[in-house]
Amino acid sequence: MHQNDIYNRFQEFLQEKGDGNFYILEQQVPIKVQTDYFEYSNQLRKSPPRLDETDCEAYLARLRLPDTPEEQKRKLLASLAVSGQAKAYGILKQYAEECDPALSDWAYLALMESRIVLETELSDGKQIYISTGMGGEGQRLRFFILLAASSDVPFLPYQRQMIEQESAYFLSGENGKIESLTIREKHVELLVLLPIQVDLNRLLGKLIRECNQYGNFLSKNMMITNVRVFDEEEITKFLQQIHGSHQAKS
Repeated sequence: MHQNDIYNRFQEFLQEKGDGNFYILEQQVPIKVQTDYFEYSNQLRKSPPRLDETDCEAYLARLRLPDTPEEQKRKLLASLAVSGQAKAYGILKQYAEECDPALSDWAYLALMESRIVLETELSDGKQIYISTGMGGEGQRLRFFILLAASSDVPFLPYQRQMIEQESAYFLSGENGKIESLTIREKHVELLVLLPIQVDLNRLLGKLIRECNQYGNFLSKNMMITNVRVFDEEEITKFLQQIHGSHQAKS
């Protein structure tokens, strides 16, 4: 299935569930870490540990011991998360603020899962949590967007100003937030927060069309991801695909 179709169906699903029924994983956690964590916790949920408040305090003490192996700490964190204990949530929140950087992502995911478990038990329906590699804020997802010049020619000063103005106008109009906007010689890098319901392809298409009324200087091709920020090699490859014909002539 085309990625746009997947994204559109996902938006339709959330709209059917109504506002306020979903939560976004805000911290940026690598997808591999997320996969490893939830595969591990899924195994634990098949036979969840029966913990009382005393057990939770004992787990915290073991987590704080410097000689407790990291793998054991991961198990302790996941066990607290799936236990369904309100005390466990408090323990996880406390530990996530003080743990070693090597365990911070795992601790954060355990804290999120503990919240899922507790809120599911207290509500009439299941809670929907959305996690991506780049996280989000509130009910907005974070995206990295790459726009390119339509030809292998550097942007002119007025074009750079147009990109900056129109980006602010169109994104703020959809309750978006620009975290960073970097206009390079022949491409634009955007890091933005946008509500999940926003049709991102349509929005960026409008932005590009508006800019192109003043010189057709932006390519209709773009790259969008909520997994991670592209590195220099990936950006170069994308630009070569767009400007390949021009570079071949030089």
